[in-house]
Amino acid sequence: MAVAAPPAPSPPAPSPATSSAVGRRRPRRALLAVGVVGAWVLLWVLLQGRDTLFLSPATLTPLHRRLNELADAVSAGRDSSPVFLYGVDLVRAGLDAFVGGVQDLLARPSGGRPVPAVGWLGVVAVATWLATALGNLRVGALTAAGLVLLGLQGLWTESMDTLALTLSAVALCLLIGVPLGVWAGLSPRVHRLLTPVLDFLQTMPTFVYLAPLTLFFLIGPASATVATLLYALPPVVRLTAHGVRSVPPSVVEASTSLGATGPQRLRGVLLPMSTRTIALGVNQTIMAALSMVTVAALIDAPGLGRTVLKALQTLDVGVAFNAGLAIVVLAIVLDRTTTAASERAQTRPDRSRRSARLRRPALLVGAVAAGAAVLLSRTYLWAAQFPSVVGGTDIGIGDDVARTADSVTGLVQEHLSGITGGLKDAVTLFLLNPFEELLTGSPWYVVLTALVCLSALAGGARAAVTTAVGLALVIGTGLWFDAMTTLASTVLATLVVMALGLVVGVWMGRSRRADAVLRPLLDAGQTLPAFVYLVPFLALFGASRFTAITAAVVYAAPVAIKIVADGIRSVPATTVEAATALGSTRWQVVRAVQLPMAGRSLALAANQGVIFVLSMVVVGGLVGAGALGYDVVAGFSQGELYGKGLAAGAAIVLLGSVLDRVTQAAARRAGPDAHAA
Repeated sequence: MAVAAPPAPSPPAPSPATSSAVGRRRPRRALLAVGVVGAWVLLWVLLQGRDTLFLSPATLTPLHRRLNELADAVSAGRDSSPVFLYGVDLVRAGLDAFVGGVQDLLARPSGGRPVPAVGWLGVVAVATWLATALGNLRVGALTAAGLVLLGLQGLWTESMDTLALTLSAVALCLLIGVPLGVWAGLSPRVHRLLTPVLDFLQTMPTFVYLAPLTLFFLIGPASATVATLLYALPPVVRLTAHGVRSVPPSVVEASTSLGATGPQRLRGVLLPMSTRTIALGVNQTIMAALSMVTVAALIDAPGLGRTVLKALQTLDVGVAFNAGLAIVVLAIVLDRTTTAASERAQTRPDRSRRSARLRRPALLVGAVAAGAAVLLSRTYLWAAQFPSVVGGTDIGIGDDVARTADSVTGLVQEHLSGITGGLKDAVTLFLLNPFEELLTGSPWYVVLTALVCLSALAGGARAAVTTAVGLALVIGTGLWFDAMTTLASTVLATLVVMALGLVVGVWMGRSRRADAVLRPLLDAGQTLPAFVYLVPFLALFGASRFTAITAAVVYAAPVAIKIVADGIRSVPATTVEAATALGSTRWQVVRAVQLPMAGRSLALAANQGVIFVLSMVVVGGLVGAGALGYDVVAGFSQGELYGKGLAAGAAIVLLGSVLDRVTQAAARRAGPDAHAA
């Protein structure tokens, strides 16, 4: 899950002459783009099927074999190489011990006892107290209800494994990310050095982290923790740096004039005034970590992700839905707790003294009660293991949830199969197949030339060079055909995402009521890990490319819609009123005023949408999407295809980098948003 960087200061507004010139150039670029596509289609008709660089799933190129040999050499030297003996192995052992300690505390038998160090009652009590202390009583009640629901679903141990891995990775992220963010906030040079690294980490889909890490850290908690660390680190670094840089210079100068040293300014001014932004970064990091931990089931990470993965592999919708629901519940609990902490950091100065006096004793009583619950959970079996039967009555709901999901799936397939199947077949036959055939059936040099030309028209010469180099390297991976198949699904899903972004985003941008209703739903959608989106669409459409595309659209739409809505809302009200006073209709105001003035927001929405879509389309390899996602999954499960899986990961990175750079360049060429004027 990528997270957008904090907004940079807007550039100065263009002059009328510049705006006029830009307006004249845009239709010309659009006509040139149509010409490029027309020439591409003509060449496809004439040269269809030639030089497509097709590679069958079982075929390996010399590069793939060399990567297999490299992996074998690394494995063979694991017991003798100083790099492993005194480096990698020590890190892996340390991570395993750290994560194992947290698992012993929450999830697995420890200390010679058949139960964890802290049983379910202690976990619920401590988590409820922390949520209340960081937020309020409502958040505490939500936390308690959510955790109890996990137990009632019969997934307490799996949920605690997921929570243990998430907390371990987040702790390491904060230990590394907060100091880095503070350093980047204080030093422009460090900020410039870190920005491209963070951009790179955020554009890499989650799958890509896994295969290379297993080569060094083997499968298991250590690899999962490192992968999660890399994926979840950027948000806290970015937002910490943004918070430090956002402190008003006058406040810093005032503290300096009073004789404060650098550390005193940091402790007394910069960090306290950045608390809310840092807390937001912690929230984003926790959600990213939870998303990655579930995907890390592919490298044998324990927890709910493993349950979902096994269910997806056997197409068991009921079990997958029950485990997916547990992931959603855990995500909501973590999100609301950290969001409440962020909001509390912002409003703390406004709390009354009386409220503070009442709150402290209440929290003290809660702490004593939580401690007592921990002692009970270490003493009595009923408080250590979540009970499935109380008073002779089965209280578990997991089987009921799974059966209900299976029943609903059966009803949908029985009564709506004509609609769902017809929609899938229509989109596949009339949109996906022709576009995929254009990309995969044209000679590679035609596709390369066309994409370079389109990149030049969208983002300029630098974008064209990036596209040429990136696609040339994709050819070098030996997976051009699969990359073009993945690109076809990505572009089609992104077009649907942008259509939704324009329609719903414009509606939200023009209507405060629509924004108030829809924004909480979009925020909730962004908290769900990628795995969760596959389950309902697998039930509706079965295992297919269309399933992956639909899941990608739903996964990426919230971020695009919110960016478009914010861009529309940023258009000055005076400009809209002037257009209305001149007799423009609502549609004319939207088409001729608001959309052009929100051009940069539209391009940014496309950038974020395409990155989210690519990440989800690749995950869709688990449900029949094929192409690069399948190559990565096959590399995990079949040793002889490991090198091909590594090459597929590299191809995904290259494809993501090209799409990211081109859409960023297009955003810069789109001109400043209205709020820059």
